Amino acid sequence: MHAVVLHEFGPAENLRYESVPDPEPAAGQVRIAVRAAGVHAIETRMRAGAEGELPPLPELPAVFGGEVSGTVDAVGPGVDPALKGRDVVTTSSTPGGYAELAVADADALYPRPEGLSHQTAVAMVVTGNTTLDMLDIARLTPDDVILVTSAAGGIGRLVVQYARGLGATVVGAAGGPEKTAAVRELGADLAVDYNQPGWERTVADWLGDGRRITAVLDGVGGAKTRTAFELLGTGGRLVTYGAISLDKFTPSEQELAERGVTWTDALAVMLSRHTDGTTGADFARQALEEAAAGRLVPAVQAFPLERAAEAHAALERRETTGKVVLVP
Repeated sequence: MHAVVLHEFGPAENLRYESVPDPEPAAGQVRIAVRAAGVHAIETRMRAGAEGELPPLPELPAVFGGEVSGTVDAVGPGVDPALKGRDVVTTSSTPGGYAELAVADADALYPRPEGLSHQTAVAMVVTGNTTLDMLDIARLTPDDVILVTSAAGGIGRLVVQYARGLGATVVGAAGGPEKTAAVRELGADLAVDYNQPGWERTVADWLGDGRRITAVLDGVGGAKTRTAFELLGTGGRLVTYGAISLDKFTPSEQELAERGVTWTDALAVMLSRHTDGTTGADFARQALEEAAAGRLVPAVQAFPLERAAEAHAALERRETTGKVVLVP
């Protein structure tokens, strides 16, 4: 089969498309003919050899990608043969999903809902899962006035859709005119380009006197999160779920108290939720169902498998919209 292999940590061009032996499913496993594989921002940092708040770096050579949607084409010992031929989604493929074939534990599979494309399924099984987990923590209400940063991103656009469906007022912030237009098309009440100086004044003017943001949902970090934080009114809440800028924003206890606002690190809460052995499987199933019903529609930017290096580079430059997916 063909796979994208990393032999040396470094820039995106170190990802090489080459022939490797077909994997064989072990006991309790299935082999999947990959139809779509998700690319995660964390994988770009791991590929570069970054360490710290990341999963351990893999032994090299390595094939990245745990998120896979495809068709079971073989089963290992002890696995129900009836699984062969079924369309499934998983978050734990090995070797990674940047390949034509991958294996996964049979008990780590989700059925792909009828009518849902492989690309959409792989976009929702982690991104949708994380979104719904985070929204459960955020506890939004129809009365909220919400500011979503990176609103054209994989999670951001799902948050905009969810909040609009809830009946909340939504301000979506994104970088550049194309992404801002995409946020507007999603139904945001106001879409702003936060790469433009003074974007916060645009938001404040639109809100008018006496109206403030009640909740900021942020996955960017750094100066943009600081600016969004300043738009919160008394009693407001900041919910962060990552820092794609690689510059984590952490408000001090003093300024939280002085402003009368709260901050929740949703990723930390998610991790603590699942230390009892749960994996967020309920949220993953719900995310797939929401997509199949058309209530949450992810954006997918697909690259051919052999162009994985290009996909990594575009993701690092923040030139992508929505979930990046590789297609064999």
